[in-house]
Order: sequence, then C-alpha cells, then structure tokens
Amino acid sequence: MRVLLADDHRLLLEGLVNLLTTNGIDVAGQAHDGPEAVAMARALRPDVILMDIRMPGGDGLTATRHIRAEWPGARIVILTTSTDDADLFEAVKSGACGYLLKSMSADDLIVSLDGALTGVPPFSPGLAEKLLAEFARLAESTATGIAGVSPAEATETVAIQTMPPVLTERQREVLQLVASGLTYKEVGARLHLSPRTVKYHMGEIMAALHLEHRAQVLAYAGREGLGARF
Repeated sequence: MRVLLADDHRLLLEGLVNLLTTNGIDVAGQAHDGPEAVAMARALRPDVILMDIRMPGGDGLTATRHIRAEWPGARIVILTTSTDDADLFEAVKSGACGYLLKSMSADDLIVSLDGALTGVPPFSPGLAEKLLAEFARLAESTATGIAGVSPAEATETVAIQTMPPVLTERQREVLQLVASGLTYKEVGARLHLSPRTVKYHMGEIMAALHLEHRAQVLAYAGREGLGARF
C-alpha cells in the first residue's frame, strides 16, 4: 500500500511515517498544506491519501474536492482532531471515503487503512452513527417533499429507499453493528469473527446492494432501522 500524508504538523508526520513503515506501508509522500497535497496526489497517484482538515495555505476539504474532481477514484481518508458534525458532513460531501480521529489507536489506524484500500471506507466510532442520522433525515425530507434537499441527494435516497432486503442475517448483523459506530475489531469481537472477515462482509453488503460508498450504506441502514446501539 502506498499512502500520501497531508498534515502541517511535522512531528505528527514523523510519527505516522514511523508507524506506517513499521507495518509495511510505503509512505509515497508528505504534503504540508492543501495545494501541495493536490500536486502530490496528481504526481504520485497513491493508494490512499490521509488528509488533515485545517492546514495553512489551503484546507484539506478544498484539497479533497480538487483531487476528486481530477481523480474520481482517489481514496481520501480524513485524519483530524475535529469532531464537528459540519466537518464530518462536509468531508463526505467533498468526496472523502472515511473520517478518522487522531485520538484513535495505532492498530485501529492500520486496520482502517486496510479497509479503505479494499473498498470498505473507515469511520471512527460514533461518527458513522452521526452520518446515519443525517442521511435518515435526508430520506425523511425526500419522502415528505420537504424543500432543501438537492436533486442528487433526492435521487440517491429514493434509489436506496426502493432497494429490496437482499441481505443475509449475518450481513444484517454486521451492518447493524457497523452503523452503530463500532470498529471492525469490535464487530468481530461481538460476532466471534476476525476483523478481516467483517471487512469481507461489508464488501459483500455493498456489492449486494449495488452501493458505491459508505454514505449510501448508512442511508440503507437508516431505512432498515439498523442504527440502534447494542
């Protein structure tokens, strides 16, 4: 795996480089602001980009939008200290496929990067639940005809609302726990599965529902009432 790091805190970057290389991950480059992240993403085409939000000279969300506009297939995971709902929702709207907090453990970061690479975008515990609530609100707004929902959001939500329940019982169990904000490791502990098996199930869930990203999965979970915590 080749990872591009984008953060203005040099000490943090040094720690991330040491952590990733120790775990066999290649650090393709280190950017210190948004414009540099865009330029390096264009030149290096890394497998995953770890992007901070607030950086001098250009924020990470603007950089995320620019990168996704040029390279729709880019896997960008936000790594930040911000637990602000507005930052979370804007990150997803900007094209980020995951949102992680810097307070997470080193082991969970490695697992999250592995998940991002295999198409199962990562979110820190509790953040998926916030997204679930927001997409449930959008679905309700669309269903009742409330103004303020964009055409793209309405189209996506309506498509999800009409999807048949094609998941197996095990897949529904995995989806419920993930939508409740648990990490793959925590889900595995609850269901006596390995984290890799949980990631496999999430990939199968996305394929079965013909969904492309995590936000759509959470919207489906909201419609099915699968977001309650255990």
